[in-house]
Amino acid sequence: MHTLRITDDLDALLDVLPPQVRDPLQQRTENFELLEVVLDLGRLPEARYPEREIILGDREVTQADLDYVVSRIGEFTTDNRAGIERTLHRISAIRNRHGHVVGLTCRVGRAVFGTIRIIDDLVKSGQSSLLLGRPGVGKTTMLREVARFLADELNKRVVVVDTSNEIAGDGDIPHPGIGSARRMQVPTPTMQHAVMIEAVENHMPEVIIIDEIGTDLEAAAARTIAERGVQLVATAHGNTLQNLIMNPTLCDLIGGIQSVTLGDEEARRRGTQKSILERKAPPTFDVVVEIQSWERVSVHANVTETVDSILRGYDVAAEVRDLDKAGQMQVVALPGQAQQKRALEERGPVAAGRERHIYPFGVSRRRLEQAIRQMNTAAVIVEQLGEADALITLRSYFRRKPQLLRDAEDRGVPIYVIKSNTVLQMEQCLVSMRSERGQDPVFSALQEAEEAIGDVMKGKRSVELSPQNAYIRRLQHMLAQRYNLTSRSLGQEPQRRVHILPGKGE
Repeated sequence: MHTLRITDDLDALLDVLPPQVRDPLQQRTENFELLEVVLDLGRLPEARYPEREIILGDREVTQADLDYVVSRIGEFTTDNRAGIERTLHRISAIRNRHGHVVGLTCRVGRAVFGTIRIIDDLVKSGQSSLLLGRPGVGKTTMLREVARFLADELNKRVVVVDTSNEIAGDGDIPHPGIGSARRMQVPTPTMQHAVMIEAVENHMPEVIIIDEIGTDLEAAAARTIAERGVQLVATAHGNTLQNLIMNPTLCDLIGGIQSVTLGDEEARRRGTQKSILERKAPPTFDVVVEIQSWERVSVHANVTETVDSILRGYDVAAEVRDLDKAGQMQVVALPGQAQQKRALEERGPVAAGRERHIYPFGVSRRRLEQAIRQMNTAAVIVEQLGEADALITLRSYFRRKPQLLRDAEDRGVPIYVIKSNTVLQMEQCLVSMRSERGQDPVFSALQEAEEAIGDVMKGKRSVELSPQNAYIRRLQHMLAQRYNLTSRSLGQEPQRRVHILPGKGE
């Protein structure tokens, strides 16, 4: 069974604690899980473990206890953090209004070797990677291991920009957890962006490692570094890629978001409202990794495509990776596009470059084969959904949304909808497929809405459209309003759909 190698130098932290705190703590058997020791003036000392807290003794913390610890650690910097030389432990101070220390949080620092396995292919690729995750999930730990891996195993020139000595520990000699990577200390957190630029200008790195990008100046510095061709590996505030998109400061890391007003003709061509959100520049980071634990991550391997899809209102799935018991990386869930691309590549360059692999659902296979022959289309019919890069179905099936169609949507397989099981309908579908327009679900949904609008304007009492997400339903409502028709949304998610009726919309 695979186990990660962990070093924590716990004795060095215990040695700076007052004896009445250290002694009961040393008697505990679960200190391999110890997160931090909290000492607050006038309160009982506390040890914190995952999901529980333990009181250490029955004597309240005194000022002498706090002074005992302060006298045995490094100096506090302007961010009220100190450390223990050549270790990763961090001691943070709480001060009163007069500047006196009235509380200490003594956090255990650990170097964990082996966490890089789950993303080592991304790191080796030379692409810039951004690590996200909730506080305490291990972002800095993984970043430290990335620095060691790149410096020692790939022989890269690596510079770690180390704010508050989070990555390489206290003192002038870096902790061995970063291997032979060089470390630049940052005097105060407000100077991190300046040291980032200094690193690339003065020390010719191939890779720069940065922990917790959090300001617009740091985001701008990261973009400057990336534009110079230096690989960046960094962490940022936020749990997911969607968090960054919603963050006005940090969205620049993934290309920035701007509001664009389209002309009438362009808005009609796209089938959108005139005011839309778009990415305004190439992303600083090529890859985003959402860390769930040391053994599981979600990977957005193409940030450009992912951000654009999210802004268009599509549901975007990430590639989910696990470390198995043997320490090998396993992909446990692929996003539809990645799965489709991999299946095509396995079938060789002809299939990937020319042929369409069509899965018929509720459609006559014989008639579809006839349509392919008559249209002289480079396409083959496949037996399994996993082999398909397109699916053709009837409108009656699409409206019911059986599980197989939901699976196709989850995989990112384009779905083409035809009215009836005729060769003519299938030929028109193949033409649409050839032009690639039909791969866009927005186009298909608006095409369906336009046909329904035509039916209502010819006298039909009402037409119910296929279920769609909120973004596409909004576009369908706008289209109906353009023709002075009434439209309503009916049903519950995920079967909520637009109903088009005669009469001017409200």
